[in-house]
Amino acid sequence: MLKKDIIDNMQNIVENCMGDSKPACQSACPMHTDIKKYVRLIGEGNGEEAISVIREKLFLPKILGRICAHPCESGCRRGDEDNPISVANLKRYAADNFDNHEKWDISKKAETGKKIAVIGSGPAGAQAATDLARKGHSVTIYEKLDVVGGMMRVGIPEYRLPRHIIDEEYSLLEKLGVEIKLGVEIGVDIEFETLKKENDAVILAVGKHVGRVDRRLENYDAEGIYSAAEYLKEISLIKDVRGAGKKVAVIGGGDVAMDCARASLRIEGVEEVYAVCLESTYEIMASSTHEIKGALTEGVKINLAVGTNKIIADKDGRVSGLEVKECVSIFDEDKRFNPKFNEENKRILDVDTVIFAIGQGVDSSFDKEDRIAKKGNGTFETDEFTLQSVSDEKVFAAGDCASSFVVIGAMSEGRRAATSVDRFLKKQSISEGRIKEEEMSCETKLYIPTEYLSEGWDLAEKVERVSVNELNPLERIKSFDEVEFSFTKEQAENEANRCLQCECKLCMKECMMMGEYTSCPKELFEEYLEKGYENMDMNIAYSCNECSQCTIKCPNDFKIRENFMDMRKGYVKTNDGLSPLSGHDALDDGQELECSKKYSVTIKSEKKTKYVLVPGCTVSASLPEHIENTLLHMKEVLGEEVGAVLQCCAKPTLIIGEEELFEERFSRVQNEIDSTGAEIIVTLCPSCYMTYDECATQEVISYWDLMKEKIGVPKEQKKVGEPSDVIFNIHDACPTRNIGSHHESVRWILEELGYNYEEMNNIKENTRCCGVGGMLGCINENLYKDIVDRRVNDATQDHIISYCGSCRGSMELGGLDSLHILDLIHGDCYMKRDAKKRSGNYGFHNRLDAKKRLKKYTN
Repeated sequence: MLKKDIIDNMQNIVENCMGDSKPACQSACPMHTDIKKYVRLIGEGNGEEAISVIREKLFLPKILGRICAHPCESGCRRGDEDNPISVANLKRYAADNFDNHEKWDISKKAETGKKIAVIGSGPAGAQAATDLARKGHSVTIYEKLDVVGGMMRVGIPEYRLPRHIIDEEYSLLEKLGVEIKLGVEIGVDIEFETLKKENDAVILAVGKHVGRVDRRLENYDAEGIYSAAEYLKEISLIKDVRGAGKKVAVIGGGDVAMDCARASLRIEGVEEVYAVCLESTYEIMASSTHEIKGALTEGVKINLAVGTNKIIADKDGRVSGLEVKECVSIFDEDKRFNPKFNEENKRILDVDTVIFAIGQGVDSSFDKEDRIAKKGNGTFETDEFTLQSVSDEKVFAAGDCASSFVVIGAMSEGRRAATSVDRFLKKQSISEGRIKEEEMSCETKLYIPTEYLSEGWDLAEKVERVSVNELNPLERIKSFDEVEFSFTKEQAENEANRCLQCECKLCMKECMMMGEYTSCPKELFEEYLEKGYENMDMNIAYSCNECSQCTIKCPNDFKIRENFMDMRKGYVKTNDGLSPLSGHDALDDGQELECSKKYSVTIKSEKKTKYVLVPGCTVSASLPEHIENTLLHMKEVLGEEVGAVLQCCAKPTLIIGEEELFEERFSRVQNEIDSTGAEIIVTLCPSCYMTYDECATQEVISYWDLMKEKIGVPKEQKKVGEPSDVIFNIHDACPTRNIGSHHESVRWILEELGYNYEEMNNIKENTRCCGVGGMLGCINENLYKDIVDRRVNDATQDHIISYCGSCRGSMELGGLDSLHILDLIHGDCYMKRDAKKRSGNYGFHNRLDAKKRLKKYTN
């Protein structure tokens, strides 16, 4: 049974790990388009696959590439560093250049015999129809206008969205068998109740086509007054407005207002265009920045911080002027919309046409009996998520007439409504099992702090956002030709390659073990909690090499190593106190020998033993002569108060989870140390250092720190390495990654010896495991070798120094000329010609030699 704190730790990882979190762009996109993937593909020059990824979610890529409000960009992590990725323009590039009608997915499920009516052919209705047709249902769209597209067609000017683009992309509906009846007004040509009876479900997607005019103003009904909806509709249909004058004022500061203003410039006979808005700066205007910039560039005169006071009409009832007054504030203390004006500061704009871009409403006149519930603002009242009407289970609503006010949002609602209708027709729960975060815009948990960017992302320098080319402003206002061009290949790839490809798998990129078993820690520990660790592959826990790099790389500092270590103890408890893996049998046998009297010896001082050298196992099994030299060095400086204990600390036993056996074996060496009466344990092994520091009753110091702080290097070795032609790397041991004094002392020693060294990659507290950690080599040899090779690749020199016996062996296995620092402390000047393999002379015979050498100093 795992400890409660380990279970809690796993649960914390499951709840907060960002490893499977979608990037902010994808989460913010109401359709959850895989933006990261298609942007990467564009950057790689693979436009064909990019458009394929886009079309997995979107059937209007060319339209959205031109007019999407791109909420994805607001969350773009790149935008926190400089400017967000130009996602919409990249989508357009892929669609304009690589979309192929022959590759469109027109597959459908078998016919169900169910009939659905969709009222309105805007993006919400079209998306719903597309999804329902794919599910095998018979779908008919009823459109009041003689053209498809809804507000995209009659509300967005042609210079932004060419009409042939709409027709082209809407042709998919016909390919899927969706019937579109144009020029059919529900409530006039077909009664709404009749439509309901003839269909199994109805989706309302009528948009907001009813414009608003401020009727509080004097002369609001004068000739030359228009709502934005009717004004833009007429421009869209005939590229003109009957009755428009020469000087136009547009009231409002949103995108619709900018559309009205810019479209007005293109109408024959219009000479001047003003925009009148309450906001005091361009930055706080409701309109998007590129629309404001476009308007200003084309010659629209934007009047900031003013509101309308009255409309002036001439004797014939025609607008002859617009009186405006200074707006001093827009919101009150409670942040409610409540404009305040300076009545002393008024002026008159010389205009003969006024357009109100102050909002639009839903035309629900088809519901003559008023049976469909509505909200106070006139939109249909539905379940917020399923979009089913609260008053009629057969009726669903999507798009502007429900809650969305941008095209991509309307498409998302169309898809949600289609999912609900499909379930409704199958007599299933329309809400059970659905996850809002998968069907709506949401905030992602994924956020990588800036200090981690260089760890996982290429953010070496800030790169300017690529801007699209445009028609010359003086020329483009002469027609309704499209203003913006698509990216060139070079522009698209440059912009795409600014993308940080956001994901938090920093631990996975570092940990070679977890990559064999999972896609991220959340997934792995979710499985552990669901199945129980006892039902999981034991090799997972035993393949952890205890390096803690996962925690170091994790922005949330999750403790992962601890989970695996506790699992090992759990496996051992259910296996009579021993590791259940056969690969550990030899390790246990070796540990017992290393703790036995046959291979151990204790040396006490004749007088008081203050320092006791505990050399450990690995160095003793490879460098017995340097064990003796170390003891002599200590005795030379510290005198006769130096003793030694050659016996294993049993750390490997603890590493594989054999807790009780470790306590028994450690007690043996602790008793021997106690018998010397020593106050300070001196170690040569990083694992020994950590074991004694955590478990022993005496103070612990490494030989390296002892030299730097008290005894210095052997005096005959001072500057011995100055003639050397070798430049060393230093491999820091991972058990003591957080013991900064060891790092500094080892480097001080090399300098005292006169050797040159160069820092390799991933050092000190960020060092990587050599591969031996966790006793990995006993049960997963291939992974061990992969980790060795990865660490060797961090080296910048062919010669490497370690201060751990196991690390030295691993670095030699990886192909480097690998020495233990004792080889330099107690050896002759080391030259390139001295390079050789040293692991052949390793084993228990050296351990016996070390015992023999030390035994000479017993009393």
